[in-house]
Amino acid sequence: MGLTIKQIRRNTIRARHLMQRTRSQGFAVGAFNIDNQETLIAVARAAQKLDSPVLVEVSDGEVRAMGLENVRDMVDNYKDEYGIEMFLNLDHSPSVEAAKKAIDAGYEFIHIDISQANHDATDEEIVSKTKEVVDYASFTGALVESEPHYFGGSSNVHDEAINYDEIRKTFSTPEGARAFVEATGIDTFAAAIGNLHGKYPVPKELDLDLLRRVREAIGCQISLHGGSGTPAHYFEEAARIGVSKININSDMRYAFRKSLEKVLAENPDEYAIVKLMPEVYGAVQAVVEEKIQSFGSAGRAVL
Repeated sequence: MGLTIKQIRRNTIRARHLMQRTRSQGFAVGAFNIDNQETLIAVARAAQKLDSPVLVEVSDGEVRAMGLENVRDMVDNYKDEYGIEMFLNLDHSPSVEAAKKAIDAGYEFIHIDISQANHDATDEEIVSKTKEVVDYASFTGALVESEPHYFGGSSNVHDEAINYDEIRKTFSTPEGARAFVEATGIDTFAAAIGNLHGKYPVPKELDLDLLRRVREAIGCQISLHGGSGTPAHYFEEAARIGVSKININSDMRYAFRKSLEKVLAENPDEYAIVKLMPEVYGAVQAVVEEKIQSFGSAGRAVL
């Protein structure tokens, strides 16, 4: 069932209040990708257990698999069932059209990522299309997130080491961040400071000094994508510096896959897969709880 415009605006006002709280109280909220209902259950249970606000997010592939409106309904149902503060984010929207559909469906957070969808997009195209989404989102009050250029990785498990010489070429700059925020009017700037998508064989290293300079240069929220495989102390310090949102995907997918392989191997004669899933989403829940603790959002929910 769709939300009314009154309900959508009420939700986006609460989402904006959450972002204000992250800044005033010095914590970050986790944005957790879901592939299926089991992953959503894991996020909801972690949020309930730790009394933490959370964002649930889906990217283009997940939207195509589950359906934009279906995800909206599931998130609302579990939010009510578990009595938690939970919002919905469209992650890495590849087009203005896809972003507008999510805004119409009542998604409180929208990440428009023109550079990810088209690595050859010009600066003018990225700014123009991002601003178009910002203008459209003003009707519901949805918060819009973006960045001025592509940065690497993919939401998977990688075998290769991180080539920081190449990654540094895509780092944010204070001047670039300020110019992009002013040109587009976005609510959240996705910073690149060593974070990159995916899980790697070595821990990621974040340039916190650069983050401080970016924080000083812009007034809007800051997000960090590619949070998987990052030592907890970076998250703790990033939240203190002023990061409001941290995305987690690959760590959850890894826990899901490995635990599913385990329960299938241990139960070769069980074909009612639903009976095996509690251990699987329990493993994912443990990952989400660990991140919530690192982000400092435990006990910060407002219902």
